[in-house]
Amino acid sequence: MTIDFKKGEGLVPVVIQDEKTLEVLMLGYMNEEAYQKTKTEGKVTFFSRSKNRLWTKGEESGNFLHVVSIKEDCDQDTLLIKVNPVGATCHNGTRSCFDSEYNQNFIFELEKIIDERYNHPLEGSYVNKLRAKGINKIAQKVGEEGVETVIAALNETEHDFINEASDLIFHLLVLMREKNVSLSSIAKNLENRNSGK
Repeated sequence: MTIDFKKGEGLVPVVIQDEKTLEVLMLGYMNEEAYQKTKTEGKVTFFSRSKNRLWTKGEESGNFLHVVSIKEDCDQDTLLIKVNPVGATCHNGTRSCFDSEYNQNFIFELEKIIDERYNHPLEGSYVNKLRAKGINKIAQKVGEEGVETVIAALNETEHDFINEASDLIFHLLVLMREKNVSLSSIAKNLENRNSGK
């Protein structure tokens, strides 16, 4: 990378994005030293303009931003860092400094929650109860929810349809996790199909 730190008098803006949900979490600034430290340690470090020093996000709260990827923009004067956040990103306790009315990418968050249940089973969790019954039962639930979604679309209220479609998507996500297929794999496949048209 050839980041141009001179344009901003030694600082470049850094957009922080959740790698899984794609939500923009915050904006900060880096000088070259903060950039090198971030690359070396794998945790986002900014140059704090108010403290006039390097500042690793989470150094006090423990809410670190673990680096997944770093990309520069076309002008080489802005960075996009995709992260796996630990806890809330904003000092106000919200997941993002640009806190929206609702998490518009919650489906990706749900994928993370299901993955967490698989990796760290939680007693009483519906995901873990379903998983214990095996792939045949999980697949059967997807089929049942698919039929119920169709029935709701044809004969029931919009509210009923939304509920059934939500159940279908949830169970499909569990089946995808059972098969180790991610939403990003589906998105890439759909993108490839679209580009062929």
